[in-house]
Amino acid sequence: MVSADALVARLAADRARVDARLESLFTERAAPSPRLEAAMRHALLVGGKRLRPVLVYTAGRALGAVEDDLDAPAMALELIHAYSLVHDDLPAMDDDDLRRGQPTVHRAYDEATAILAGDALQALAFEVLAASEHPRVGALIAGLARAAGRDGMVAGQALDLAAVGGHPQVAALAAMHGHKTGALIRVAVRLGGLVAVDETDPRLAALDAYADAIGLAFQIHDDVLDVTGDTATLGKTSGADAARAKPTYPSLLGLEGARRRALDLVETGVAALAPLGEDAAPLADLARYMIERDH
Repeated sequence: MVSADALVARLAADRARVDARLESLFTERAAPSPRLEAAMRHALLVGGKRLRPVLVYTAGRALGAVEDDLDAPAMALELIHAYSLVHDDLPAMDDDDLRRGQPTVHRAYDEATAILAGDALQALAFEVLAASEHPRVGALIAGLARAAGRDGMVAGQALDLAAVGGHPQVAALAAMHGHKTGALIRVAVRLGGLVAVDETDPRLAALDAYADAIGLAFQIHDDVLDVTGDTATLGKTSGADAARAKPTYPSLLGLEGARRRALDLVETGVAALAPLGEDAAPLADLARYMIERDH
């Protein structure tokens, strides 16, 4: 276990690293559509805690990856995440006005530009990953595509929309979030590990189990924050889930029950890292830290 100050410094360094590389995607470039480019920048570079890239870096280092090799998957994950938020905020989806403390892309620009910006961010993610010279680049691309698409995040979003106004059981809610939020958390951890080791390495299974647990823990924590947080702190409209009659963990388990469930899941995830030995400490520290804060 590292000190809280050391952990915060490491997270800040990882965030600064991926931010610099994401920024470089927009420099020294003659953009065919400056408005599209500006909307993409607004979606990607205006704030964000970079949890998914941080997980790529932390998991990769735990298995001995070269840090430079982790940049492409870290960037790709954040590009996919940014695109998903742009589309999630659209009037046809969650109809949000605020994201990361700024107007959502369709509010800052217009709805059509927001749709196109999300499309372009998604395509750019695969462009960045495909440009990697890593020997397992095919597996990296396939893993990200599965996590982002019809068997992953997009399926979760469809299930989320279908659940509005309903009263699902806890297991059904967990299954939905396992796709919507958990898929990108799992693939972030897996891609970091896959940069370091071959797909047959048994330690990847430990990373998968860790990511399964913490992905759900982070979603439960997010549901709690939607109830207890304020708009200024969250950077998005607080209480939005309840206003849209969305099923959440606090609505099913109560606030304290949801908090306990999140903490239990973090410890389940940490326990799954046992095959990594002392190398797992940064991943354990990160999970425990993030569940105590607005991630």
